[in-house]
Amino acid sequence: MSDTTETEQPQDHPKSAPENRATDGPLDESEANAVRPYVDLGGVKILPRQELHLRLEVEEASKRVVAVGLDYAGSTLQIQPFAAPRSSGLWHEIRQQIIDQVHTQGGTTKVSEGPFGPEVFAEIPVAGKPGEKRIARFVGVDGPRWFLRGVIAGEALNSVDAATKIEDLFRSIVVIRGNTPMPPRDLIPLHMPATGDKEAKA
Repeated sequence: MSDTTETEQPQDHPKSAPENRATDGPLDESEANAVRPYVDLGGVKILPRQELHLRLEVEEASKRVVAVGLDYAGSTLQIQPFAAPRSSGLWHEIRQQIIDQVHTQGGTTKVSEGPFGPEVFAEIPVAGKPGEKRIARFVGVDGPRWFLRGVIAGEALNSVDAATKIEDLFRSIVVIRGNTPMPPRDLIPLHMPATGDKEAKA
């Protein structure tokens, strides 16, 4: 019985983040420059830049925004902010779940150390298209009471210059955790921008 209890209870893992996260990002709302012209999407704020296109991914059944897609420099970056414990991190556990899921789909993964810490490079078979694979790079950062996950695809997987631009974009994101009590792993609510909606999604 004790074994079952230990299995069901998540283990506490240290937070996984760059040493300079609080200054170089991704940033907490308390660390961000309040006068910068961010696009407010609820759980995250995005700093507009030339040639950056924003897409909000909506869950059909609930009609809620479940992710933010950013198209930039020939690459895509999908981001999701989650509530997290104050003292422990989520990336260790979530990273392993991504690996398990990719392997279940018949894909392969490789874990390496990147600019944000451990990351997963995955090759995932495309359903219904034998021999075709989707390639993605999963990154994650544990912040104060939040966890930010990013999925990178496109040119950034092949070009150092494009990768640097996408990494800078990921660093510029501000996470708005808020004070509402939330269970760890719950998606921090996202919403359409209050103003400049057309510009944000253009």
